[in-house]
Amino acid sequence: MMQDFKASAFDRLHEFLQKNNQPNQVKLLTPDASTREYFRIEWQGKSSIACVYPQSFIAREQTYIDVTNLFHECGLPVAKVYFFDGELGVIVMEDLGDVILRSVLDRAEYEETDAYLNAAIILIARIQAATPKAFETGSIASKLKFDQEKLLWELDYFKTHYFETYRETPLSESDDSVLTKEFTELARELETRAEVLCHRDFHAANLMIHRDKKLRIIDHQDARIGAASYDLVSLLLDRVLEVPSVTRLREKRLFFLEQRESLGLKHIDPDAFAYEFRLQTIQRCLKAIGTFSYQSVNRGKTHYIPYIEPMFRIVLQAAERLERFPHLQRIIKTQLDS
Repeated sequence: MMQDFKASAFDRLHEFLQKNNQPNQVKLLTPDASTREYFRIEWQGKSSIACVYPQSFIAREQTYIDVTNLFHECGLPVAKVYFFDGELGVIVMEDLGDVILRSVLDRAEYEETDAYLNAAIILIARIQAATPKAFETGSIASKLKFDQEKLLWELDYFKTHYFETYRETPLSESDDSVLTKEFTELARELETRAEVLCHRDFHAANLMIHRDKKLRIIDHQDARIGAASYDLVSLLLDRVLEVPSVTRLREKRLFFLEQRESLGLKHIDPDAFAYEFRLQTIQRCLKAIGTFSYQSVNRGKTHYIPYIEPMFRIVLQAAERLERFPHLQRIIKTQLDS
């Protein structure tokens, strides 16, 4: 049975290291929007990363361990798990270094940025190619899905934390009602497209550049079944300060579809995929705005605030190109004008 801890992550990690006769040398690493805490430690003579959870866990039910095993079996580049202690809530894993793709993209020239984006897109296709293995092995990821309930929960999260937490101005009863109706319509349609394995949070802050200059995937414990466009939307549109051009997005969608087919995945018509991509853009980007709102107010991470306006513009552009969700369009325009 899982239990919440009273002892700090730092104290439990020290207990874990002492218990396993390892050096008591610990360096705190800064998590992003995580409830987990990460530390660099020495484990059996080499630099490693310790992830300390807020709860104990049962190994066979632990999603990080489960998805890591699945990804390794499918040849996907994730950190090796060296050891874990469910009672103390600690997992020790391979140290992938400190170079996050996002930090490189912020300063790289166009050619380098494009090469890394294409490498990341290839990884998305490879994750989707692992879908049959996820079901065959009974992975936890195969039993989770972006169904209507989950998608709506995320959209409600946006409503709560953007309007109430961040703006401190709840929606009127009438606006809440029409928005809920459109969100239900959106979630219902996206559920019908949930067929492939998704990382679930596949953006440049969750990709590391290893010593061999190749990408490694992190933060994959929430993998689940979703739409083919889900991770691509995350990669291309999460935390951007400018709305990408329509031409640029089309280029990357076509590259992704080519990579899928090169792996033997079923053909998707480019126009049909563009339609789905825009649907998923609305859902995923609104959820991100909810997260940015919550993190900036409740956890003091105000560096998320500059991303809110451009992501609203991205959602608005997608809705306009779909010629759908008029109430959402109106509400976004009001927010952008205020």
